[in-house]
Amino acid sequence: MRAAPLASICLVCRRLHARNLLAAADGNVSALLEEGRIAITPSGVAKAGLEPNDLAFMAMDGTVLSGRPSSERLMHLAVYRACPEARAVVHAHPPTAIAWTLAFPDQDRLPADALPELILAAGSIPIVPYARPGTAAMGENLLPFLPEHRLLLLSRHGALAWGETLEEAYNGLERLEHACQILKAAFELGGAKPLPGPELEALREARRRAGGRLL
Repeated sequence: MRAAPLASICLVCRRLHARNLLAAADGNVSALLEEGRIAITPSGVAKAGLEPNDLAFMAMDGTVLSGRPSSERLMHLAVYRACPEARAVVHAHPPTAIAWTLAFPDQDRLPADALPELILAAGSIPIVPYARPGTAAMGENLLPFLPEHRLLLLSRHGALAWGETLEEAYNGLERLEHACQILKAAFELGGAKPLPGPELEALREARRRAGGRLL
């Protein structure tokens, strides 16, 4: 995304809404600015019509500098503090991905061993234990998975992706929902059969060589 950072946040929000990855005021997006401030979407404002002047700002220590930042800002702060490479965080509510965690509450990761593209683009996708929205536990529950994982499913709540750019983080959310739609269709047709062990290891090795970025 070549727009200025604040405009890019608003563009990501519109793209998330257009792809049905969030509704109304759901979700939140942030970016770490050059001067060390964090720009973040405001609490209780619909994302489809968000403008740069609507954004709130906070410091890395959580101090609110201006506006009314998202009630889920503790998740964003947890990512920035634990992941030195993080420059953007996107949290949304992709419907099929959430439905997966409702149907299979005991799973600790998305069963993606049948999807070579997902392995190459995102690696393993953990399912973070449930935490009540807006609480400190939302950030705390992420910590065991950071910085290793850039794309995470949040049990009963949604998904979160972080990246070195807003584009990278957005792409993670879009890819996750697409993968969950494929898995849902496969299970309706009889199940998602995993790739053979040697092929899985070859794909994982290719992912390791390519680095940790979301593709």
